[in-house]
Amino acid sequence: MYRAAKQFSLLAIVVSLAVVLVACDRTKGSGDGKGSAVAATVNDKKIMLTEVDKILEQQAKSQQVQFSDMSQLELAAGRLQVLDELVRREVLYQRAEKENLLPKDDEVAQAINAQKQQLGTQEEFQRVLKESGQTEEAIRDVARRQLAIQKLLDRTAAKIEPPTDKEVEDFYNNNKARYVSQRGVALAAIVVDPADNGVTNDAKSDIEAKNKIDIINQRLKSNADFATVARAESEDPQSVQRGGDIGFFTEEQLKQSGFPQDLIGRFFGEMQVGSYTAPIQSSGRWTIFKLTDKRLQSENLTLGNPDVRKDATDNILNQRKQILNAAMLEVAMREARITNHLAQDMLNSSTALSSLRPAGSRPAATPASSPAANASASPAASPASGSGAAATPANGGAKPPASNTNAANSSK
Repeated sequence: MYRAAKQFSLLAIVVSLAVVLVACDRTKGSGDGKGSAVAATVNDKKIMLTEVDKILEQQAKSQQVQFSDMSQLELAAGRLQVLDELVRREVLYQRAEKENLLPKDDEVAQAINAQKQQLGTQEEFQRVLKESGQTEEAIRDVARRQLAIQKLLDRTAAKIEPPTDKEVEDFYNNNKARYVSQRGVALAAIVVDPADNGVTNDAKSDIEAKNKIDIINQRLKSNADFATVARAESEDPQSVQRGGDIGFFTEEQLKQSGFPQDLIGRFFGEMQVGSYTAPIQSSGRWTIFKLTDKRLQSENLTLGNPDVRKDATDNILNQRKQILNAAMLEVAMREARITNHLAQDMLNSSTALSSLRPAGSRPAATPASSPAANASASPAASPASGSGAAATPANGGAKPPASNTNAANSSK
């Protein structure tokens, strides 16, 4: 069946939505092409080039690209794309501020606390902050601006009328392939990785990993709750956040991801829902899989199913929200006084691209797409490579085994 995953994490704030970050000090600057340059102004509010570069560097890091190794064209294109998003966010934030939609301090605190709870521990929260190079105060500012913009968008969405029964029926009839309960299995996983992951009770060697997974296995045999153990002991971020849940997969998806055929056969055969495998080692990591659901036949879902009707209704509403939000942004952009100094400097100077190189960097041999150009694409899991390492389809969570093993004996 269709799946609608809604995830909102601190890491998303820090990385995927890094373009919202405006916590840097917007001091007076000149147009000298250095870090103190003003990249753009929105109603006299300055967006500094240092802000743009900080975000671009974070995006490059998330794609394992060195900021200093970006070519002149990559840097220029990336800066323009990041700045464009910063301008749009600033326009929306100022409009929310003008319409008295700024969140209160307790709302911001609640948002931050929710992210801390998702990460599980204060230590994990601090680790993510450290890796992203941010402070908690900067994250508060990001959250404050996000909440303000969301309030603005929500108020716009409140004008939308609910779809009629005819509209829901038309959407269902035009998207029947979406409403199929496919043959497949739902899995949860507890992962122990001998690498240094910076998590609580982290196994940092092969011996420690083997000992830890054996202890976990004994706890499960003693009827410990799988989700609770996953949140406390798993060394895979997704497994921790979702209590071990890594999703629902068809047999073909499992094959493409490198699950051994004998394990797939157990999932679809004698293994019962609620049971779990013995520890399985793959690429140095140990994993215990739990079978949380099993569907042996595909089934077409009808509009009489409440979940189907809700999904169709939500999709229609989301389409309307997107149109209204785009219209609202267009109006707000037209009403704002915006000056893109960065773009103007590029047009005015024949050496602008050379002068925009980051300090100490070297030009690449050939231009490639910039990190900013790919920032909106979430990292989807790919089929198993020749090395046999497998990634969970659709979410990139726990890595399943890539070769047959006789350790996958299910137990209760």
